[in-house]
Amino acid sequence: MNLKMKLSMRVRHMLEGYIFILPWIVGFLLFMAIPLGRSFYYAFHRLEPSEHGLVATFVGFTYFRQAFTTDVDFLPLLQKTMTAMVTQVPLILVFAMFSALLLNKASRGKVFFRGVFFLPVIIASGAILRELLDQGAAKLPIFYQYDLFRKLAFFIPEQILEPVLEYADSLTLVMWDSGVQILIFLAGLQTISPILYEAAKCDGATKWEVFWKITFPMIMPMILVNTLFSIVNSFTKTDNHVMNHLMNIVFRNNDYGYGSAIGWLYFLFIFIVLGIIFFIFRKSMATAEGRA
Repeated sequence: MNLKMKLSMRVRHMLEGYIFILPWIVGFLLFMAIPLGRSFYYAFHRLEPSEHGLVATFVGFTYFRQAFTTDVDFLPLLQKTMTAMVTQVPLILVFAMFSALLLNKASRGKVFFRGVFFLPVIIASGAILRELLDQGAAKLPIFYQYDLFRKLAFFIPEQILEPVLEYADSLTLVMWDSGVQILIFLAGLQTISPILYEAAKCDGATKWEVFWKITFPMIMPMILVNTLFSIVNSFTKTDNHVMNHLMNIVFRNNDYGYGSAIGWLYFLFIFIVLGIIFFIFRKSMATAEGRA
């Protein structure tokens, strides 16, 4: 009891956080640390099969230079992956927040609809999602059956129409990828005290003002979590171009050294993107925690 009184609220929150991530740390050390170490070792070696197994020959940074100079697919695919992330992640966040706001209201059947939105996370994943994408299940047929692009091109410039239709055509994937984010936003919305909304209503605040002055700042930590989750999911999901290129190199060409080098370059790229996101959210998070 005395120890609990001595610890500040911030320290106790930090300890609770470390306790929650402790199972992941243990699992990482048991199942992922050694494979990651071996992949880092392979990135600097050429692996050749022999009667005694794979023989490693040190090649230094040859594979890393090859990714930028010889491989004609790596950089274009990386650019496509980055473009898909920049276009889809904001749509996912907006759709997830809007859906969470609707599901958080007291209404009939909200539990059912929560399950409906989360169901694609369970069903449309892995090999099933790859098969659905190959069959065109993620494409809206209206754009192809009625030749919508050609008809709208008479009224809207193609430079504007083409990206707009691309965004609209990706709405199915956006809804499929929003299940976890909706639940996280719901958890954040349910932690906001109703007293704040009652006080704002008594002061004559509009719903628009209530959202931007109360709801949005209070769920800022959830926005950060969802942004990080959506970015990582975008970089690692089934239809990711770089991941498919990496699997082809490793499992079809059996080039473990070059595949490991591309994997670590891709990891470094993702790490930089996540670092930029943390930097952008730093001041907002400090304000939300009352430290600004």
